[in-house]
Amino acid sequence: MTGTDARKAVISAEHLLKELERGRDIVLLEIGRESAHLLAASERLPGAHYVDLPTELAGARYPGSGTYPLPSEEAVQRQVRRWGINDGSVVVVHTRADPPLATRAWWILTWAGVPDVRYLDGGVDAWVSAGGRLSGEEPAEASGGFTVTAGSLPTLDAEGAARLARSGKLLDARPAGAYTGEKGGGHIPGALNLPSAANLGADGRLKGQDELREQYAALGIKRGTEVGVYCGGGIGATFDILTLSMIGISAKLYPGSWSEWSSDSSRPVMSGDGPG
Repeated sequence: MTGTDARKAVISAEHLLKELERGRDIVLLEIGRESAHLLAASERLPGAHYVDLPTELAGARYPGSGTYPLPSEEAVQRQVRRWGINDGSVVVVHTRADPPLATRAWWILTWAGVPDVRYLDGGVDAWVSAGGRLSGEEPAEASGGFTVTAGSLPTLDAEGAARLARSGKLLDARPAGAYTGEKGGGHIPGALNLPSAANLGADGRLKGQDELREQYAALGIKRGTEVGVYCGGGIGATFDILTLSMIGISAKLYPGSWSEWSSDSSRPVMSGDGPG
């Protein structure tokens, strides 16, 4: 993800309203962990499709895979068609309360080659605050024509994550208690901790670029640094990847993350505040 791409990675509710008024081809996806039928009676952004992340944007688990394996290219293609994504579509992903769910969708669709995917800063609350209306109507299934190409973003496997912890910067995006081992577990030796929630301001929206730049610089991360990110199951880490892209820094996702790393008892584990 380059600095140029980063300018399109995030959209404000105000900008989204203007783009919709202009008649842009915009596909709205609300990302959650519940099945869509449980939310069918809820109000949503008009025309938004509910997306159940574990079943619609993750692959089937297998021994050692981690909690949320990457979906197959074919599986993403089916969803892209069903949601009506075309070559010129702007795809806007958002949530009600858990931003990393939306950034995981942003990452997966971008990894699958969808050229214009944007994270709605502040989610549904920001939309309502900006004067956007909500609708209880469920959108019809569409028929999109975009052809996906998996592998459009870089990833790390366990060996690559271990190497990067030694030769570059590997970020652990979990809460501090998980990283230190205080609440069980520990971290990959050499990894630094920056919980994904640290990217948000008190208002639940992304911090400004200057503040983000300072935050990552304190960990020795700046343009030109080779960076990888992991979390518990490959969701929270994507929030760090999005925010790093905003300040012109590309980062690789370790999709299996801690759930994969810890499945093999031969892999080393560190505990405590330091990287080790």
